[in-house]
Amino acid sequence: MVYTGTHDNDTTVGWYNTLNRKDKAFAKRYLNIKSTKEIHWDFIRAALSSVADTAVIPMQDYLGLGAEARINIPSTLGNNWKWRLKKGRLNANLAKRIREMAKLYGRLG
Repeated sequence: MVYTGTHDNDTTVGWYNTLNRKDKAFAKRYLNIKSTKEIHWDFIRAALSSVADTAVIPMQDYLGLGAEARINIPSTLGNNWKWRLKKGRLNANLAKRIREMAKLYGRLG
């Protein structure tokens, strides 16, 4: 199994934004990232192209959302489990992109 994230960690964009310069540079080299404009798609590509039998990508990562969309911070109370998918965030273009990448990496049933 491979995940870009779970309910207990930050979104991919949120996590990447907290990295120090050295770790960001390593991630960019490792994943051959030229632009960070859509950094979430680079991490999604890495997960989908992995040898893992199953790849799980949270909707927040497909949408490229930051730390504001994190679901849970373990061992804390008060602000967890409040993120909701807003109406209109899903569209044909996003669905097409998700499908194309899933197809490219052999992840369609």
